[in-house]
Amino acid sequence: MNPTAVVPLRGPLVTLRAVSDEDRDPLLAILLEPEVALWWVGYTLDRVSEEFVANPQARIIEVEGRCAGAMFVLRGDDPEYPTTVMHLFLATEFRGRRIGEEALGLAIRAEFAAGITRVTLDPNINNAGAIRSYERLGFRRIGVLRDYQVRPGGHLEDALFMDLTRGDFPEGPPLPPRDSSSSSLSN
Repeated sequence: MNPTAVVPLRGPLVTLRAVSDEDRDPLLAILLEPEVALWWVGYTLDRVSEEFVANPQARIIEVEGRCAGAMFVLRGDDPEYPTTVMHLFLATEFRGRRIGEEALGLAIRAEFAAGITRVTLDPNINNAGAIRSYERLGFRRIGVLRDYQVRPGGHLEDALFMDLTRGDFPEGPPLPPRDSSSSSLSN
């Protein structure tokens, strides 16, 4: 991947940037955390290399110079349907500070500025924390995608189809408020 192909996006706390070879090990460590691996199943170093490092649609969610997680920004190529699908995960140590919301907000603003009119998400129907976070950002529940995700053991689970349109927030969703105490990882 050519790291210059992705322009970094910077918010008050989060930077979204291209994935590099140096991100491989930190990403795998995050993907193997039990709370992350529950939703992002079966990752190995080879799979991380293939799906993230070699993928220009992948982004690192960086906080204070550290890899906090990653996201996919999957822009459709049909001009009749200007839609982007996003998926993301965060390390458990970075949860609870609206870092995922800030990362999504930055990416959505960039997509709207590029002419995209709709962003969709499809979290597992049982991932209540993610769904609450997406709703705080302005995403709406559209419907249930039945038998959507193959889970460990082979059973299927539903996903919640959610969207946010440029009509909802013409300039993009507001970023989470930050005060001086939220800019540091130390407690």
